[in-house]
Amino acid sequence: MNRRRVIGKILASVGTLLFVVVFNFFLFRVVESDPVANLYRGRNLSQEQREELRREFGLDGSQAEQFARYVVQTAQLNLGRSYVSNEPVASEIARRAWPTVALVGVSALLSALIGILIGIVAAWRRGSKTDYVSTGFTMTTYSMPDFWLGMLLLLVFAVGLGWFPVGGIADPQTGGGLERLIDQAHHIVLPAATLTLAYLGEYALIMRSSLLDTMREDYLLLARAKGLRDVAVRNRHAVPNALLPVTTLLAINIGFVLSGAIAVETIFSWPGLGLATFEALSGPDLPMLQGLFLVFSAAVIVANLAADLLYSYLDPRVRTA
Repeated sequence: MNRRRVIGKILASVGTLLFVVVFNFFLFRVVESDPVANLYRGRNLSQEQREELRREFGLDGSQAEQFARYVVQTAQLNLGRSYVSNEPVASEIARRAWPTVALVGVSALLSALIGILIGIVAAWRRGSKTDYVSTGFTMTTYSMPDFWLGMLLLLVFAVGLGWFPVGGIADPQTGGGLERLIDQAHHIVLPAATLTLAYLGEYALIMRSSLLDTMREDYLLLARAKGLRDVAVRNRHAVPNALLPVTTLLAINIGFVLSGAIAVETIFSWPGLGLATFEALSGPDLPMLQGLFLVFSAAVIVANLAADLLYSYLDPRVRTA
């Protein structure tokens, strides 16, 4: 791979991240002009108490001084302290990241695998009843808002049938070890199914379109002329080349799903970063919102960089461009 191209992509990503850091500071200060006044609304605080709270929350001094302090602290991975819990924001995010990583990881893997299989079958049987049914189903689920889909699954399978828990990550009465792991797997089914169905159509439609384009290539005609069966032509030649766009889509979507699980986590009371965002907005908890926005933005930037580099590695045409 061209080294200059890699360095250029990395520098562009770093530049984007620096812009996000700066934008992150000014965005929430425009939205939230005086957090102390809003947090302690209705309380008779003296001016000295208000000034002490501003110093404690890092809101003292001019905006330039606050910005310089914010940049230095962010470079040290110090994202401040939560207004609500008074705990370090970095610790809060680290504690709540793993439930989101587990949920996003399971749903991204399932939606990619199932979507790719549906796309392959639909493309190979283009114009058939299977194609119409599978494409119609994936387009329907893709067009549904994930929060509405989550509430529908919750209403049917948790409230109506009682097959799954209503929310949370585990039953408080559950023990440790294997028993707790099984209980967590039981709790993750509905939120993971919601995200899987929400992103399933994207993989299926792109895989179908990519495979249809690949099937028009001359080398597939040559493979058939050599006497290879359709199954062998599809599995050995068509599918591997058609997977390139889907591979990069998976890398990009991991970053976006990480930040896009807010509604699903809130509906299912899943104690991850999405629910933490909803709780921080309810506060409002300015340092927590800043930290979460930075983490979500960094995840998208890193995922896009990984997808770009991965595509360059997989496709020689991009590598030599």
